[in-house]
Amino acid sequence: MAQAVVLVGLSSAAGAQERPSSVTMTCQQAAGLVSTRGALVLGTGRFTYDRFVRDRSFCEPTEVAANAFVPTRDNPECLVGYRCIEPGRDEFGDDQ
Repeated sequence: MAQAVVLVGLSSAAGAQERPSSVTMTCQQAAGLVSTRGALVLGTGRFTYDRFVRDRSFCEPTEVAANAFVPTRDNPECLVGYRCIEPGRDEFGDDQ
């Protein structure tokens, strides 16, 4: 029984993947990753991350796509794609 628990623990640890980080990529690499995958969670700093999308088709029906700028290795404000946001709310979810 103990062996099964160890095996389950090992398989879930092996399945974990690190989140890609914009700060280790060039602007072109980060934008290309968003474009290729369509939607992904991208690290933007040591403790920060967000979901970025290629276009509005990856957003909920009530959301709109807003330009998303992130820091990259070669550009402090690289346009990588879009963030899905609810109209009338700021980036923290508060009413504007």
